Amino acid sequence: MSKLQNRGYYKALGTRIAQLRKEQAMTQAELARILGVSQQTVFAYELGERRIAVSLLPLLVKTLAIPVQELIGLATPGRAKRQRLSPKIIRQVERIQQLPKAEQRFVVRLIDSLASRYNL
Repeated sequence: MSKLQNRGYYKALGTRIAQLRKEQAMTQAELARILGVSQQTVFAYELGERRIAVSLLPLLVKTLAIPVQELIGLATPGRAKRQRLSPKIIRQVERIQQLPKAEQRFVVRLIDSLASRYNL
């Protein structure tokens, strides 16, 4: 593969990572924390300016809930839109679980009320 082809491949890979990260409602900083790299490194991955270490691929595909073949471009996307919870939502749920039971019920009623208002 030529140098130009390599650049194109890593740019496309970075674009896929950015798209998948955004679908998960995840920030670059959150993905960086999960991968154990800096936010600037994730930014460079997404621009295709930096190569992703092969050792990070298992954690990356698990985090983004995507087969490695699809991530690296060997398979076409054939998945339905994922309904996986974002790390931010998971943290919010964990905070709600720490509330007393009465306050938990209040939060659930509030969410139910909003969901019915928007026909969700």
